[in-house]
Amino acid sequence: MHAHLRAARPLAGALAITLPALLAACTAAPPPPAPVSTADPLPAEADAARDELAALAAAAQDRHLTAAYTLATANGPARTISVTSANDGSWRVDVPGWGRGGTVDVSLAATGAGLFQCALPSAGRPEPASCVRLGDPDDAVPGKLDPRVQHPFTDSLEVLTDRRAPLAISPAAPPAGMTGQCYSVDSTSASLNAPLDVGIYCYRTDGTPAGVRAAFGTLKLAGEPGAAPATVQLAGPVAEGEPVGRQAPTESPGTP
Repeated sequence: MHAHLRAARPLAGALAITLPALLAACTAAPPPPAPVSTADPLPAEADAARDELAALAAAAQDRHLTAAYTLATANGPARTISVTSANDGSWRVDVPGWGRGGTVDVSLAATGAGLFQCALPSAGRPEPASCVRLGDPDDAVPGKLDPRVQHPFTDSLEVLTDRRAPLAISPAAPPAGMTGQCYSVDSTSASLNAPLDVGIYCYRTDGTPAGVRAAFGTLKLAGEPGAAPATVQLAGPVAEGEPVGRQAPTESPGTP
């Protein structure tokens, strides 16, 4: 009997040691839950904004019209830009006060015959309108001849509908005096080689461009758009010669 008692004492001691440890393990507080990330909704919102803008830009590609836009820049008074998007896909944008130091009005147009710059009768050029062919219809306007205000109505729309373009897009409040659904458009690549100016782009729900705020200035729709023609007409006949540049001509040393 004493042998049994001696055998039981070590067992009781082991139970006395392990039982509190087991109870402590069972009653220990569970580990805190992992923190919930708040960054997940942002990509979804960005994707939604990109989808919305792409849909509006696609509608703008199909929106043929004639319209006037006011152009406000840091230098000089506001001007009226005339935009024509014809039913056959040709287009024309008239830009007053762009050429030769702001003294010559110009018109850019793309038809089935090519891409043209036309010089319009204006303060610095009283002659009748005439046009110079710059290239094929889908060619880019050379940088030194590019007023950039035509891009939001033409080739920038292709960039905005391209989901592969390196762009960051988010909803934006309309700039003062502008209406429509607006989006902030920025580039995510320093090497973006596309006819797109970063800024704020606004559209009506039917695809009508309502306005743009970018480095070239602020464009705002002025009044209601009109019906589109079947095709655009150049401002004048096509002639041989040099296109109008932006800089004012410099006087030669022999000029009195």
